[in-house]
Amino acid sequence: MPTAVIMPAPHQPLETRACEMPALPPGGVLLETLFSEVCGTDVHLWHGRLAGVPYPIIPGHVSVGRIAAVCGTVKDIEGQPFREGDTVAFLDVHGSCGRCFYCTVAKATTRCPERRVYGITFSAGEGLHGGWATHITLKPGTRLLRLPAGLDPAAYIGGGCGLNTAFHAVERAAVAMADTVAVQGAGPVGLSCVAFARLRGAGTVICLGAPADRLELAREMGADVTIDITQRGVDERLREVRALTHGRGADVVIEATGQPGAVAEALHLVRDQGTVVIVGQYTDAGEITVNPHLDINKKHVDIRGCWGSDFSHFYKAIAMLGRHHRQIPWRRLAERQYGLADAQRALEDVAALRVPKAVIVPAP
Repeated sequence: MPTAVIMPAPHQPLETRACEMPALPPGGVLLETLFSEVCGTDVHLWHGRLAGVPYPIIPGHVSVGRIAAVCGTVKDIEGQPFREGDTVAFLDVHGSCGRCFYCTVAKATTRCPERRVYGITFSAGEGLHGGWATHITLKPGTRLLRLPAGLDPAAYIGGGCGLNTAFHAVERAAVAMADTVAVQGAGPVGLSCVAFARLRGAGTVICLGAPADRLELAREMGADVTIDITQRGVDERLREVRALTHGRGADVVIEATGQPGAVAEALHLVRDQGTVVIVGQYTDAGEITVNPHLDINKKHVDIRGCWGSDFSHFYKAIAMLGRHHRQIPWRRLAERQYGLADAQRALEDVAALRVPKAVIVPAP
């Protein structure tokens, strides 16, 4: 019988429950969960900072598992059928309609009003649709990918949600060879932004964040320079980035902190006619004051928001992970592992920033 962790409501203790094994509809897939991550989104869910969440839910929107059953024939993007025993990841976004303006004209499926997300917008009463469980049931139409040969599933979950999001952010930034890229934030998204900026050909990658152990990991992920924001104030950070860029500022700044003040700082860190990508403001954390003349118009700055990820980011990010996981230590982010019984502690550790990421391992 499957076991799942339930988040009953915001600010309420997590519960562990036995669940019925659901029947699979045609096109459905049952996974035995290998790993599921605890990310900042789960903290936002626990704090009640996301709208439209149908509590109680089974959290865990990014997971990796082994196929236990397939109802009918389900094929991958190359037309090959999935088999029992395949190790797969799946795109957490499900149900984009393919008919609305955003899907068909804007080509921005992350803004489709019908999109739903495993571990976030499915209630526990609808089935095993979150990763903090021994099993996950995937609805027909869910997009799956086999992990590349030789890729440890722990390396994939180490990248996790931040992997896809960072790929999208670096793509939005249009990082060019020899660019100087400043990444604000040394959490999972920021660390993967560092890695992808390096792989995209950046000449210099700067990571601004904290604490020291995360900055050490940022250097292993590809950062040339790290700046500890607990040791240097805003003015000092600006002077250091400008000193590294002949007084101009970074060609690209990627904000991956979740702190509104970092957006204002990004506009100072970027050079004239540079690009700022804002990917960290996933919830409403407050407002900032910006001088539109000095900070945007006179600087001729390109500001781009980045919301979520689609299948193209998921597909390409896993391809890059499969090729480069031996050189870039994504697996290190999966080192703090917790059983289902310890999910509350895992959530609290992530909320308190005691770990860059926590990983749920449902198997006893």
